[in-house]
Parts: sequence; structure tokens; C-alpha cells
Amino acid sequence: MAHLLSTSCPLDIASSSKTYYKPSNPGLISFSASLSFPISHLSLKRLSVHGKMSQRCCSIYATAVSTSQEAKTEPGSGSYGSSSEASTPKKVMVIGGDGYCGWATSLHLSNKNYEVAIVDNLVRRLFDHQLGLDSLTPISSIHNRIRRWESLTGKDIQLYIGDICDFEFLSEAFKSFKPDAVVHFGEQRSAPYSMIDRSRAVFTQQNNVIGTLNVLFAIKEFKEDCHLVKLGTMGEYGTPNIDIEEGYITITHNGRTDTLPYPKQASSFYHLSKVHDSHNIAFTCKAWGIRATDLNQGVVYGLRTDETAMHEELCNRLDYDAVFGTALNRFCVQAAVDHPLTVYGKGGQTRGYLDIRDTVQCVELAIANPAQQGEFRVFNQFTEQFSVNQLATLVTKAGEKLGLQVQTISVPNPRVEAEEHYYNAKHTKLVELGLKPHLLSDSLLDSLLNFAVQYKDRVDTKQIMPSVSWRKIGVRPKTVSA
Repeated sequence: MAHLLSTSCPLDIASSSKTYYKPSNPGLISFSASLSFPISHLSLKRLSVHGKMSQRCCSIYATAVSTSQEAKTEPGSGSYGSSSEASTPKKVMVIGGDGYCGWATSLHLSNKNYEVAIVDNLVRRLFDHQLGLDSLTPISSIHNRIRRWESLTGKDIQLYIGDICDFEFLSEAFKSFKPDAVVHFGEQRSAPYSMIDRSRAVFTQQNNVIGTLNVLFAIKEFKEDCHLVKLGTMGEYGTPNIDIEEGYITITHNGRTDTLPYPKQASSFYHLSKVHDSHNIAFTCKAWGIRATDLNQGVVYGLRTDETAMHEELCNRLDYDAVFGTALNRFCVQAAVDHPLTVYGKGGQTRGYLDIRDTVQCVELAIANPAQQGEFRVFNQFTEQFSVNQLATLVTKAGEKLGLQVQTISVPNPRVEAEEHYYNAKHTKLVELGLKPHLLSDSLLDSLLNFAVQYKDRVDTKQIMPSVSWRKIGVRPKTVSA
């Protein structure tokens, strides 16, 4: 499927939660939107559709009535205590709440009686259409997801569809919802995607850095006591030949000692965007007194949380392709379809990993124990370290128990990275706050493999092998064959 230059984007937003709609388009994409909704349910603020190339287009502002207007539940209070500086946030805005981590987190927080609003431009779904990809698991539309959640629990999740790079949209969302905490997942989160071509590299940095800057300005302007919980990445640190501390390192040099931000060694345009985010957040904490927690997350695996397992329409996405899929999830799908596990290079690349159930737990802990005014906290968010070879061995053994014939192959490494290295990262701060990790177990691997077998007919084996090269990235837009 060729990289799309023009896409028709039919949208039906006659539903659901309080909605403020302004979608974006990445890179060189230009698209039109056809809308279907009852005018009586919408208060239109502005409608303008643009068609210029290389610009964010299809600007639509609307506010829809909440699905819970007729039978609204009482807002929750959150489940944890408070700090001396700020009471426990009750209203949490989850930016990127339609994504893999964001959806699971939104449901978890709602289930814990926080009042939740999702802000998302749904561009992650557009990436799949661009590249001919799909989730292993079928996922419902965000509107159907939210409707189903309310029908099962009686809890309302508000929805703001739009692009946080558009400050006018974000401002309206902030003024409308008035969040006590913002959980910011809303970024292009794939290193390979950022290395496809120049346009994707530019989009990644523009989307991620400007989006985060807008969030910081929105907090300063409209809700200065709001606590920002930002999803960072362990990839900011790289693979140094010393222990990785949690955000800061104390150094003695020429007889003088100081505590400084830990050195950054990003390995892709995506990781560099995260480094820029961290610097911008740290600066605004110092200059404006913003309170922020940077969660440097490891590689996430798994599919189910207590909430997403409640109904098939709440099911989370699971990516297995070489662009968006993470190592363990990819290996389980490869084993299920009798494809050799694709180890890049020597396979000694070691990273921190965590179950998605721990992702939502860590975010909740960060919200419940907010940073102080002007504080920039950094937590390393993972529970265990594995090399790629170790993961392949674990999946092989688990697959054999299920009767799968699992093989492993070494493929040329498309990335520029050390394939054998020292790696020891600290991760104690979240445990001190109460994190109870779900460590990688045989039962979790069995569950992942069984899901992969259940949905193996949805696997497109052409998407398994890596096709994005760090060294061969070029200026011309790259197309992807179907």
C-alpha cells in the first residue's frame, strides 16, 4: 500500500462523550472529512475544511452532549491520599487516550473513581492506514469503546478529539475540563516510524515537541497547579557503560560536586524528541513553577488489564509489525504463526521491560503522589531487564509447552545501536511509592501466546521483517508495498 497523499476520512461523532473535534494530519497528508451527526446534539463553533498540502487540515470545532447527561454518575475522588502541597487530583486528562498505553490507563483511572477525559486526534489509527498495518486484536472505535465502558460501569469518560499541536483546540479542552492532572501519552511513539523518511522524522519532532510545549503553556495559562505526568522513555539514556540513575547523577569533577541531569544518548529522531521534551519540561518547572513527573518507561508488553478484559469492545490494540510492535509482543505473534523469531544482530541489546498492568499502576501512583510545585521528578518505569536473546529463549520455551515449533534467526540489525553492552538501570522510586510489579511469568507468556494463536488469521506475515533502516533513511517520501 503506497504512502497516502490524499485520504477520505469519514467521521461520525454523533454520540458519546463531550466532544471537541479538530483532527490533524501528519507530514504530507491532506484529507477531507465527511461528517454525519444530528445538529440538535451539537453546538458548532467553527467548521472549516482545508486542502493544502503539508499543513494540518480539516479543522472542525464541535461540542457534543455527554452520553451520561440523562443519568450522570457522581464523579469519583481517586483512591489515594494527598501530599502536603496539593490534594489528590480528581480530574485527569489523558492525552493520547486512544492508544496502547493511553486506553488501558484511561479505563484504569476511571475505574479508580477519577473523572477522566481523553484527548486524542486518532492519528495512530491513520498511521495503520498509511502503512498497511493493523492491530492483531480487533479494536472498536473510540466512541464505541467509551459507550461500552459507560454501559458496563456507569462511569462517563469525556472525549475531546483534536490535535494538541493546535493551541486553540487544547485551550478549549483545558478550559472546559479543568484538569487536576494531565497524563501525556499523546506523541508519535515509534523509533522506526521516525526513521522511515525525512517527512516522518520532521513530523515526529514537530508533533512531539510542539505538542508538549503547548501542554506546558496550557498548564501555565489555565491550570497552573495542574500536575503533568509525562511519558518519557528509557531510550533517552542510551546504553552507557555506567549505571543509569533515575533522572539525575551526582558528579565530582576537578574537586567540585554537583547533581546534574543524567546524560542523554538518544538513538533515533523519536528518542531525540523525548530528550527535547524532558529539557523543556525541566526548564518550565524551574521558570514557571510547574509540577511534573517524567516517567521514563521501558518496553511494554502484554494485552489485558482488569478493565480491558471486561468486554471485547474494550480490548486493547496489540502491534506485531516491525514499525510499532515491541519485542516480546512481536516474538509471541511470530511464534504463533510459525515464523522464526527475528533477533536483530547479535541479540545482546538489553532494555528494561514492564507489563502493561504495571504501566497503569505506575501512572496512578504518580498522580496520587504529585510532584511539588517547581519540581521536575524523573522515575525509571520498568520492572525487569532482559536482552533480546533472553526474550527469544523465554518465548521458545513457552511456545514448546503449547506445542509450537519455535525457531530463532538473526537478521541484519536495521538500527544503529550496540548489540552487546553493559546495562544496569535503577528503578526504585515507583517501588517506594507502592508499585507491586507483575513480573514476566510463564502464565503471562502462555496468555500472550494463546491470544496470538487465537488471532493468528489476522497476521500479515509481510509486516514481520524490518523494512526501515537507520542508515538508509532519505529525503524522498518512502512508500510501503501492500
